Amino acid sequence: MSEMGVTDTPAARLQALFEGHRLTPTQRRIAHSMVRRAADVPFLSSVELAELAGVSQPSVTRFAVALGFDGYPALRRHLREVAPGEQQQAADSASYNEYQQAVEAEIANLRHLAEMLADPRPVQRAGRVLAASRPLPVLGLRAAASQAYGFAYFAAKVHPDVRLLHEGGTMVHDRIDAAVRAGASALLCFALPRHPREVLDTLGYAKEAGLSVVTVADSAFAPVAKVSDLLLPAAVGTGLAFDTACAPMLLGRVLLEAMADELPDAQARLEEFDTKAAARGLFVE
Repeated sequence: MSEMGVTDTPAARLQALFEGHRLTPTQRRIAHSMVRRAADVPFLSSVELAELAGVSQPSVTRFAVALGFDGYPALRRHLREVAPGEQQQAADSASYNEYQQAVEAEIANLRHLAEMLADPRPVQRAGRVLAASRPLPVLGLRAAASQAYGFAYFAAKVHPDVRLLHEGGTMVHDRIDAAVRAGASALLCFALPRHPREVLDTLGYAKEAGLSVVTVADSAFAPVAKVSDLLLPAAVGTGLAFDTACAPMLLGRVLLEAMADELPDAQARLEEFDTKAAARGLFVE
């Protein structure tokens, strides 16, 4: 599994802290929750973090010890020391209403994405993998279905054979088998919280069928990481009743650009589409 370069942001600092440690599934769940709420974590109690991650308070203590700290208070002190300016930022944002806070959180997610893209190599590598797959299956179930549909819609303008997989169940295995028989070498997956078990099962099936799995997920510690060959993280917003996914959507467009760069006839295909669209009066000027 590969992921984007680490930069000096709250989420990136947390990911760097977790790297190199063998974490249990429960501990990975805590790490995943911390990355999603990276700006808030230095100011949460162990009980609050346990509630956020859906685990017991002793699990949070064991997690801190697994990272090399005497306990959770020591871990929290460390996080506060490496993020001295973020408490004031949190206080400043407290004056916003809940809708403004959600927008501000998404702006922060986009800034984090921009900083990670300072190292373009993981996205460029993913673009090459996807461009070389003929056909290219694109998977997105439940909350991620719209992300997959948007990517597949635009990808079909430059890639000769894109196959959208947006419905779960046993049929998705049949469609993966058909794609493999037709010559597919990779599968692109969009995975967003809450992570459906059927996504993990489908990606496991795709890997067993010989496909390389490229995944856009909300965190490098998302459950789909263990069944992905290349994972590209983009955080989601959690401040509203339903998650917001501006950063994953934008990362999908960036990945689309990287794939198009690897397709020598991409520009010719776009020009052909524009010519036919004009002749049919497809769009209103």
